[in-house]
Amino acid sequence: MTGLSARTVAIDGAGVDLLAFAGDDGVLIERAGCGLAGRGVALRVPAEDAEAALAAIATTDEVGLPGCGPVVVGALPFDRSAPGWLVVPRSVLGRDANGTVWMTTVDGGAPPRPAAPPRRPPDGFGLRASRSHDEWCEVVRAAIAEVARGALRKVVVAREVVVEANRPILPVDVVGRLRALYPSCVLFSVDGFVGASPELLVGRRGRDVRSHPLAGTIPRSGDPTVDARAAEALLASAKDREEHRLVVDAVAARLATACAELDVPAVPSIVPLRNVSHLGTLLTGRLSDPAPSALAVARLLHPTPAVAGTPTDAALAWLAAAEGLDRGRYAGPVGWMDARGDGDWAVGIRSAELDGHRARLLAGVGVVADSSPEAELAETQLKLQALLAAVVRP
Repeated sequence: MTGLSARTVAIDGAGVDLLAFAGDDGVLIERAGCGLAGRGVALRVPAEDAEAALAAIATTDEVGLPGCGPVVVGALPFDRSAPGWLVVPRSVLGRDANGTVWMTTVDGGAPPRPAAPPRRPPDGFGLRASRSHDEWCEVVRAAIAEVARGALRKVVVAREVVVEANRPILPVDVVGRLRALYPSCVLFSVDGFVGASPELLVGRRGRDVRSHPLAGTIPRSGDPTVDARAAEALLASAKDREEHRLVVDAVAARLATACAELDVPAVPSIVPLRNVSHLGTLLTGRLSDPAPSALAVARLLHPTPAVAGTPTDAALAWLAAAEGLDRGRYAGPVGWMDARGDGDWAVGIRSAELDGHRARLLAGVGVVADSSPEAELAETQLKLQALLAAVVRP
């Protein structure tokens, strides 16, 4: 038993800003203005103990919606064998799509923030890639060769760039810009890990479950006619459809093991963002009874072929030997879960690790048999623009 108690009450939502509540040192999971923001730490628990930790907190909930009561929030490592930790915030501010706003406090909530002088955002930046373009393209060529010889069907190769600023990079500033640039994405800020993910790994409400894997990417021009033609070409692309099908088939196969019913559309749709469009397929289903928690399903699905490759174990082994970087929390699950087991977990892409003056950004591409190293390099540049536009503000 934790000896902790939590209380949730409805509050007036006028003027509520989840990002402002979280600040630079809190946690945030938000999409289209809805989600959770937390401050303070009541508990820090290993991911595998999260359900038991929440169940042990005595709870008074006067609202009764998903996300009410004590919650765990966090971002787990890409590496499934690495330890993953989640926090139960002492204060959580929540808002749902119907406009209901609530506050949950655990043992009285987080203490008031001490007054602090305003911090100036950086205005000088340096940018470097961890590998030259030629070196990274050689890794992609090696990946293509592995696919060609049949060792892999697909492998996702990531590329890293590092930004050095003249002053500390502020999470609130970065996430605020991402909110303006990518309003349809899942915004997150967890212990210096920030981003705007377009990809839902799992959403769970009772026995209802959703997953929205993405794979296949094209640039957007801003011209509706040009972008419509490009979207048609993406839907017709054998290379991109194959890459996408590998992801959907794998997610569906894993999710089916936890479901009594599962609907998998036969044809993907276009998911447009500010600077790129993706192929996406929304899977919906009914979980088996008793239903596994959102976190349990997230751990069942991670990593999908959208961020690792297929066969999964072979792709992970190849990446460990050839990719040449530690992904950290990049492309791992990021999200929240309440004591009912409901929650949302996104894939931690379009993300950056902030550490003082430094930001580390990664972007990955799915390599299949007819991939082009130069085209894959260009795709990483498009994907990196999402965070660079928010981090680098000279």
